[in-house]
Amino acid sequence: MAANLVNLEAVDKVYGTRALLDGISLGVNEGDRIGVVGRNGDGKTTLIRILAKLEDADKGRVTHAGHVRLGVLTQHDSLDPAATVRHEVLGDMADHEWAGNAKIRDVLTGLFGGLDLPSFPQGLDTVIAPLSGGERRRIALAKLLIADQDLIVLDEPTNHLDVEGISWLARHLQQRRSALVCVTHDRWFLDQVCTRMWDVQRGTVHEYEGGYSDYVFARAERERIAATEEAKRQNLMRKELAWLRRGAPARTSKPRFRIEAANELIADVPPPRDSAELMKFASSRLGRTVFDLENVTVQAGPKALIEHLTWQLGPGDRIGLVGVNGAGKTSLLRTLAEAAATEGEKQPAGGKVVVGKTVKLAYLSQEVVELDPTKRVLEAVQQVRDRVDLGKGREMTAGQLCEKFGFTKEKQWTPVGDLSGGERRRLQILRLLMDEPNVLFLDEPTNDLDIETLTQLEDLLDGWPGSMVVISHDRYFVERTTDRVFALLGDRALRMLPRGLDEYLERRQRVLEAAAAAVPAVAPAAAKAKPAADARAAKKELQKIERRLDRISEQEAKLHARIAEQATDFEAVAKLDAELRELAGERDELELRWLELADDV
Repeated sequence: MAANLVNLEAVDKVYGTRALLDGISLGVNEGDRIGVVGRNGDGKTTLIRILAKLEDADKGRVTHAGHVRLGVLTQHDSLDPAATVRHEVLGDMADHEWAGNAKIRDVLTGLFGGLDLPSFPQGLDTVIAPLSGGERRRIALAKLLIADQDLIVLDEPTNHLDVEGISWLARHLQQRRSALVCVTHDRWFLDQVCTRMWDVQRGTVHEYEGGYSDYVFARAERERIAATEEAKRQNLMRKELAWLRRGAPARTSKPRFRIEAANELIADVPPPRDSAELMKFASSRLGRTVFDLENVTVQAGPKALIEHLTWQLGPGDRIGLVGVNGAGKTSLLRTLAEAAATEGEKQPAGGKVVVGKTVKLAYLSQEVVELDPTKRVLEAVQQVRDRVDLGKGREMTAGQLCEKFGFTKEKQWTPVGDLSGGERRRLQILRLLMDEPNVLFLDEPTNDLDIETLTQLEDLLDGWPGSMVVISHDRYFVERTTDRVFALLGDRALRMLPRGLDEYLERRQRVLEAAAAAVPAVAPAAAKAKPAADARAAKKELQKIERRLDRISEQEAKLHARIAEQATDFEAVAKLDAELRELAGERDELELRWLELADDV
């Protein structure tokens, strides 16, 4: 029988007048792999902080086994800014000691791309202080995974990781013997790693066996049994359940309840999308042409990211766009958005973009557009429109759509300035949809959104008639909302992947293996062509520029926040805007220099 590691007995936690945890009793045993889900603000992080004894409960008892070795990744690292990466991650281990350890090599390669940490200026000897938040988080994760632990507690471990990094982390955790408790909104990751789920809802925690897909089945069944009215049964869980059962049966290999019950539950649930009907309606709204690209070249400064691209985004197309960082995903969307904004007048560096005459584009960028912090949520939505037409005679008021996005009647009167980052992201998406676009570009739409909000967004997009392109590291969201996947693999070409993200990861693995195999043969020739010292200097300058670009992005985000805070002080806003323009100019110069150096390294 597996030994108990941690126990929570009758735990209460209250913030203000709200009970986040009410009489919670839970246990974690050896070998457990537990995923924690729930709405933002319902207490997921509070639960695991109390479990790890980083925060005290108001009532109840938290007990750790005397021998338990506990490792915790919080959303804010405790790294020493004056220390080097080597000191924080490897401690006093000699090079031959850690280099001979297969686990350490796997962690360094998986999180940093190589044992010499190629993205850091001095490799392992890089000082932590000037690094970006994303780089620091990877270091904290590496430090945790290299140590020997009986129980690992992770709070949003996939933040700042791309599709490949998330895939590596899932494989690594599958192979570890440590018990695991993990808070994340990445549903694919939960499916890969977890064998139990804790669903935190309104002060209680419901336990389920299996990964995320099994949890969806089990929760839907529990709600079906508990429901006393048909209206109770008509919820988002049944729709997602139908998609999981019909569209992706391989996701759940070990259902924890009868398949017959699941099939009975979804017998009258239609597919998530009536693709033919949506395509027909989209064509009537958009005509035959949406975006036609002919021999297009997309550039960043003098460097071509995409060349000779001939591609068509048609009415009703739902496209997932993936690729390596810097391959041009966001640049491609910006190019199309600029062409649409100028009605085709602004064209790319090469080729031609034809924009349909009826195109009405909504572009959700990675930056949260700041709104007047004094306005209420409902007022911010009504600024755009009071009602939205959902097609086929259906419409929603601003208030109804707010509720669908998790803004209750009380929350609709909250000032925008009091919203969390995830709530502002929700409001940003909501305002875009209220404007009734017929083309959507979504660049990392899942940032800061909890699982329940994601399912609501997916449900809304299921019935949305238009063309859509999604860039996201969230595999589940891409597979759930799009019909085809295209990839930018860093070779300046756009390719359709019939097998989706699995094919993307296979192709990337082959590219990395080929590059590794070619290094010994190429190295001598490269040494003759360019002195090694020059190459090292160029690489060092590249990394310095990348760190400065990260810091500029952080400074710009802070300036946007300050502009929102001082929206009524026009003099202060003008001064802050001048600082923003100065940073933008510096960024443009650095990007040009980066491109020059990248060709030489």
